[in-house]
Amino acid sequence: MDLAAARSLFEPEPGWLNTASYGLPPSTAWDALQAAQDEWRHGRVSWEVWGVSTGQARAAFARLVGVAETDVTTGAQVSQLVGQLAASVPDGTVVLAPEEDFTSLLFPWLAQAHRGVVVRTVPAAQLAERVTPDVDVVAFSVVQSASGAIADVDGVLAAARAAGAVTVADATQAVGWLPVDASRFDALVAGGYKWQLSPRGTAFLVTTAELRSWVVPSQAGWWAGDDPYAAYYGPPLRLASDARRLDLSPAWFSWVGAAPALELLEAVTVETVHDWNVGLANRFRAGLGLPPGDSAIVSVDVAGAQERLEAAGVRAAVRGGRLRVSFHLYSTEADVDLAVGALTRRG
Repeated sequence: MDLAAARSLFEPEPGWLNTASYGLPPSTAWDALQAAQDEWRHGRVSWEVWGVSTGQARAAFARLVGVAETDVTTGAQVSQLVGQLAASVPDGTVVLAPEEDFTSLLFPWLAQAHRGVVVRTVPAAQLAERVTPDVDVVAFSVVQSASGAIADVDGVLAAARAAGAVTVADATQAVGWLPVDASRFDALVAGGYKWQLSPRGTAFLVTTAELRSWVVPSQAGWWAGDDPYAAYYGPPLRLASDARRLDLSPAWFSWVGAAPALELLEAVTVETVHDWNVGLANRFRAGLGLPPGDSAIVSVDVAGAQERLEAAGVRAAVRGGRLRVSFHLYSTEADVDLAVGALTRRG
């Protein structure tokens, strides 16, 4: 699918520059979701029809990040998925993470302090150089939520490898616009409701078989069974042998909307989306007299920015005390120019 055809599937009101908070659905996802909810309202089908969407979304996500779908777990939120990892590490584990990272990545590790798990935080830009031999886990975001800064993935992975540390990457602000190879990490987690254009309540965890061998499936239910439809009642424990063993029972309608959204990103290609998004971000940066960047998220310090943008009908966000604008497949040059005009207009 070419870029123009993909962009024609969206109906944003002018001025939406806040995908880093939540993404907008393509018509294919919206229509599928409305149809499923109409079926629910009238009781026309059994739930299995909606359940198929979880597998379709899992497969599409796996292809987007270059792994086998047998290595992909589906869940509801980043913190829920990371929580299974954090609860499974040994007592006294040392975790290194960026001090400015999103709390859904940090809190699950910090919550293990009662059993001696130590979380050291350092500036994200110093993460690679601060990996010492006693670090057991390096947890970090591929793209920082507040600033849009892209991590030095090569440097962090090399440092972690030298220390023998496990790497846990949060790619929530990356997958969907930035090419990501999930096979490079021991674990990668991503929420679906931002750049993946999916409903809230969708998230993915990619893990290696070695890592899964020590993760306790503490939230296992029937959906994590080797055959979910034969795992409704009673013991013994009979979990899937692959990443599905860590699955959370799916919120059906969220996944009905997720599958076509992910398939659209796959069809248009992440590389194409990347070029469009970063091109718009750099148009915005140029309008403010800033040098080009490499991210679809731009963080700037402009006096009265939020009020100026709101008056112009632009929806963005303030994070870390700075304006944050973010550009995706449905963003337009007119959106950029509207925002730049509001921020540079005198008087």
